[in-house]
Amino acid sequence: MANGTPGTPGPEAEKAASRRPKDTKLKQQRLPAWQPILTAGTVLPAFFAIGLAFIPLGVVLLVTSNDIQEYRYDYTQCVNSNGEKCADLLTNLTATGQTCTCTFNIELKEDFVGTVYMYYGLTNFYQNHRRYVRSRDDSQLHGYDVDSLYSDCEPFKTKKLNTSVEMKIAPCGAIANSLFNDSYTFVYKGDGSQNVNVSMLRTGIAWASDKDVKFGNPSSWAGFTNPPNWNNKMVYQLDPDDENNNGYKNEDLIVWMRTAALPTFRKLHRRINHQQTEFT
Repeated sequence: MANGTPGTPGPEAEKAASRRPKDTKLKQQRLPAWQPILTAGTVLPAFFAIGLAFIPLGVVLLVTSNDIQEYRYDYTQCVNSNGEKCADLLTNLTATGQTCTCTFNIELKEDFVGTVYMYYGLTNFYQNHRRYVRSRDDSQLHGYDVDSLYSDCEPFKTKKLNTSVEMKIAPCGAIANSLFNDSYTFVYKGDGSQNVNVSMLRTGIAWASDKDVKFGNPSSWAGFTNPPNWNNKMVYQLDPDDENNNGYKNEDLIVWMRTAALPTFRKLHRRINHQQTEFT
């Protein structure tokens, strides 16, 4: 038999009602408050003061921007030694793993002072596509020796080597499979007859937070194979000259895995090594 009279809330209703906020000034919003009244006499001086404060900052940014020297070269339609366009050759679906080499001259109108960086740029490459962005395994890239059941790497999670052997891909996913793999060789042609090979650094191009926190190598590479478009190169062979710049710690891979927000973008690729390159 229920307690109470008809129409009166029972113990359960009283318990539910106790969930309302306590009757305090903070929770009932009764604390003293001050709301400024905006008038022309107060707003205009504030705008002028903020504008004057940002003038020096704007001047510094403008001077810094004007001091930046830049040279761009679009080699999309470059031609190899046989007179064939590399763009046409590599468009063929059977061109996976093939290479095309072209040579072009760059003439700088003025000396580049300070540290020189080299970027590569792509247009109409949608790294911001929803399925493309998700096509990775962060646990794998971190170096964890686990097989993520919820990885979005398909169809680049495993690769069949033959009819009976199927291995996991490292690194898996569409982002890693489309890794930018153009390579460059720069030769400085001075006034003399001797050409100087320009030395370039592969490190110091990735964010320190990415390399130190987000990426790490596993204890073993056994049981893994390379992505389909990597031309038989394994992830631990990306930098043949520096063992510390291999695997998931490779900075070219780290830069590429940080997907761009827009379809037209540039990414840092190399730094000119001024200590080993002497220009005369």
